[in-house]
Amino acid sequence: MSATLMFEDFTPGKRFDYQPHTVTADEVVAFAMEFDPQPMHLDEEAGRRSILGGLSASGWHTCAMVMRMMCDSFVGRSTSQGSPGIDSMRWRRPVLAGDTLSGHSEVLEARLLRSRPGIGIVRFRNTVMNQHGETVAISEGPILFRSAAKQQVHE
Repeated sequence: MSATLMFEDFTPGKRFDYQPHTVTADEVVAFAMEFDPQPMHLDEEAGRRSILGGLSASGWHTCAMVMRMMCDSFVGRSTSQGSPGIDSMRWRRPVLAGDTLSGHSEVLEARLLRSRPGIGIVRFRNTVMNQHGETVAISEGPILFRSAAKQQVHE
């Protein structure tokens, strides 16, 4: 396993690539039944009749898949302390059953917090594309990470 990523590892311009994920009809329907039971997320024919053009993942399902890809790429091996929110979320194209998603998170800025010694805030742009290279979602937001400097003080 790779070393634990700390605040200092997140420098502006650094990019973390996601492993591809193929979206199945079963997962689209399961998520929709639980969290967003609109017809275009539950039924292929209803999806085809909608402006989405087929069985489509909920935008919230897309967000959840992006979070999983982020966790697998870097968050899961970091000193993440959570996030204070999302600055923006844009769904650019529908995510259809059968699509293969990939993408990356890019560090936009990073700074230590004066109010919380040993914690830094890192702002990311997260971009997700389908198998055709078309952007399906873009989000921006911060994540809090422990700093190595704080770790050394307590050791």
